[in-house]
Amino acid sequence: MRVLVVDDDRSLATAIRRGLVGKGFAVDVAFDGTDALWYATENTYDAIVLDIMLPGLTGFEVCARLREAGNWAPILMLTARDGKIDEAKALDTGADDYLSKPFSYVVLVARLHALLRRGQQVRPSVLRVGDLELDPASHTLHRGDDAISLTPRQFSLLEFFMRRPGEVISKAEILGHVWDFAFEGDPNIVEVYVAQLRRRIDTPYGRSALRTVRLVGYRLDPDGG
Repeated sequence: MRVLVVDDDRSLATAIRRGLVGKGFAVDVAFDGTDALWYATENTYDAIVLDIMLPGLTGFEVCARLREAGNWAPILMLTARDGKIDEAKALDTGADDYLSKPFSYVVLVARLHALLRRGQQVRPSVLRVGDLELDPASHTLHRGDDAISLTPRQFSLLEFFMRRPGEVISKAEILGHVWDFAFEGDPNIVEVYVAQLRRRIDTPYGRSALRTVRLVGYRLDPDGG
C-alpha cells in the first residue's frame, strides 16, 4: 500500500514515514501543500496523511482541490490539539477522518488500516445535480450563477434529494431522514416543503427537476435539473 505523508514538521514526517515503512507501507513525504498537491496529482495513493497547517497551501486547500479534481484517495487529516473547528472543517472539506496532535502512532496506523479497508469512494463535498450546486459546509445553494436562499429545513430536504439524484424516495423515508423517525405531526408536511422547494428552485427558472411519482414518492430528476 502506498501512502503520502504531508507535514512541515520534518522530524515528525520522517518518524511517521519510518514507522509506516516498518509496517510494510511504501511512503512518500511532502513538507508543504504545493508539493503535496503535485505528489497526489502525479501519483496514485491508497491513503494520504495530511497536516492542516502547511506552507504554500493549507491542508484544507489541498484536500478541497483533490476532491474537486475527482481524487478520492482516503485522507486522514492531522489537526491541532483540541481543534474542534479544524476537525469539523476537515470533514466538510472532504477528509475521511482526522487525528488530533499529539497522537499515538498505534492509533495512526489503526486509522489508516480502517481507511484502507473502506477504499476509495466518491464523497463530494459539494453536491451537483444539473446546474444546481449545493455546499453543505457553507450552507449555500446556486442554480447556475444565481444564489438561492433556503430555510434550514428546506436546505436539508434538498440536500437529501441531491445525495440520491434520480431515485424515487418515499414520503416515509423523507420524514425519517429529514425530520426524524419519532415525528408525530402531519406527514403531509413533506408535500408542503416539496412545494416550497419547487417555488424556489424550479418555477422561477422554468424547470421541473423535483417531480412527484404518484403513489410512490418524489424524485429529483438530473435531466430536469
